[in-house]
Amino acid sequence: MTTTVRPAAVLDIELTEPLRRVEAYSADGRRVLQAWALVRVFTEPLGTVLVDVPERGLAPEQLAAAIDAELGPAVRSRLGSVPVHGYLPATEPEFLASRRAVLAAAPEITVVICTRERPGALARCLDSLLAQQYPNFRVLVVDNAPATEATAEVVRSAARRAPVEYLREPRAGLSFARNAAVAAAPGEILAWIDDDETADPHWLAEVARALVDNPGADVVSGVIVPAELETRAQLWFEQFGGHSKGRGFTPASFGPHTAHLQSPLYPLPPFGTGANMTFRPGVIERIGGWDTALGAGTPAMGSEDTLAFTQVLLSGGTIVYQPTAVTHHYHRPDFEGLHKQMVGYGTGLTAAYTSLLIQQPGLLWRLMKLAPTALRDLTGSDSLRVSTLQDDFPRELLSANRRGMIAGPRAYLRGRRAARAKLRAAVG
Repeated sequence: MTTTVRPAAVLDIELTEPLRRVEAYSADGRRVLQAWALVRVFTEPLGTVLVDVPERGLAPEQLAAAIDAELGPAVRSRLGSVPVHGYLPATEPEFLASRRAVLAAAPEITVVICTRERPGALARCLDSLLAQQYPNFRVLVVDNAPATEATAEVVRSAARRAPVEYLREPRAGLSFARNAAVAAAPGEILAWIDDDETADPHWLAEVARALVDNPGADVVSGVIVPAELETRAQLWFEQFGGHSKGRGFTPASFGPHTAHLQSPLYPLPPFGTGANMTFRPGVIERIGGWDTALGAGTPAMGSEDTLAFTQVLLSGGTIVYQPTAVTHHYHRPDFEGLHKQMVGYGTGLTAAYTSLLIQQPGLLWRLMKLAPTALRDLTGSDSLRVSTLQDDFPRELLSANRRGMIAGPRAYLRGRRAARAKLRAAVG
């Protein structure tokens, strides 16, 4: 891995503050090739820009021009133009007034982190949660099949500063940990975040806004942006769509009212991801809980969240995409880790379909009608799946993803047998 180049500097830009110059070289001497920026106005995320950094550095005026080219209409609707030297509003912006109204009657939220032997990442995540600009929440950390006391010690330290609680789930597997959290917090709003993320200071406030503005929503899903882009592997993951799969920053709602526009069965998942999702009380129980044959720690490697979203929609529920609810994810920094992730994405996807068909065999005909579209997406050179990839993206990663898809059904069946054995052992 080269250490002379930094693929992209990650910026969080507030347009009501002066824009700053982006230097061509980072403090450690690496050449910064690009600047990736999350752009906000009055803390509201409007979108992202990716701009090349010249050898002389990127001047504020150049950065403003790049923002205007990508996000001009959204910015102008709020500020009139892209300011270089900041902007001071004469009155409270509507966005902030709306948030303030929600915070005045903030619903209680339980934030859940499922983790296993990553104390450093967990501590970083907890620090971000304890800095939330939200008055009414607690944190529940589920320690999944721990081998040491490291996680418990991190939780004890955080609990001295805020309401952070510890729960041990001895059965390995993310879905076992998720189900343990649901059982420990009946009747509560559950907001889920992964331990390799940090939460934007207004994350919970924006989750609450979505719940208040959409009283019929069963699930709220937020946007996940990169916390860093220090390696090519991290940049390649973003090219593939990242965690938010190119959903952008336009709010959306999925449910019975959109079934004619977006099938709950494909493409998956346009509705959200497990690293930034919030469920109203009783919704997870209504769909039968998390499938313990899916998720990290199983042969399927993932997609327990994808299955849950699909089950919510198939049962007539509604999922709201709230792009102002932001979390920041630390992508896998090396090619080997990204390769494994791509295999896992493919495996988990078809494993989730296998689970769905075992539970509801009558869906087979609907899936067969969607198969030609899925095949075109997999093989077409102009499909949405590959349209964001650059020339340097290793096509081997796409092959790994397809190999995972082929392995998914068998992986699910293996995981199902293993999960049943764990449940029998627990009862015995």
